[in-house]
Amino acid sequence: MDRLHSPPGFAHFVSLRLPPLRGRHPRPGEAGSAVFREQATAAAGGVRALLRLEGAVVLGVALAAYAQFGAGWGVFALWLLAPDLSMLGYLAGPRVGAALYNAAHSYVGPVLLLALGVLAAMPWAVAGGLIWFAHVGLDRALGYGLKYAAGFGLTHLGRIGRADPW
Repeated sequence: MDRLHSPPGFAHFVSLRLPPLRGRHPRPGEAGSAVFREQATAAAGGVRALLRLEGAVVLGVALAAYAQFGAGWGVFALWLLAPDLSMLGYLAGPRVGAALYNAAHSYVGPVLLLALGVLAAMPWAVAGGLIWFAHVGLDRALGYGLKYAAGFGLTHLGRIGRADPW
């Protein structure tokens, strides 16, 4: 039965699935589940601050490298928010949405694109990798982390939005 609800191979790998909760409600929104999930899966305190600082450093380095590369700031502005198109995956459900969002917001893609650009002498790939790095760094600096399949607001950097008053 669980096999029917698990995402396909790639989506299963990329989405940050939570381990089974013993003695707790496994679905968000049920009694006792929301607070436990956040505390068990999100970075907190100094670790969260360090991860956000890391995102700010990645953003700064990507901006500095892009300025040295000289591909033009119009191109930068045009493509900066392109990775956010992955949020359209949430139209297919939270698991698919989380998988697509995480694939577009991890450092793996920009590293591979930048390596391709450098090794194959493709300036468009270098520019694209730097823009992608800047986007991911900006998101992490603002506290938007990788998503859990349980919901858009649950990330590895903590809950997005106002905390539940209950």
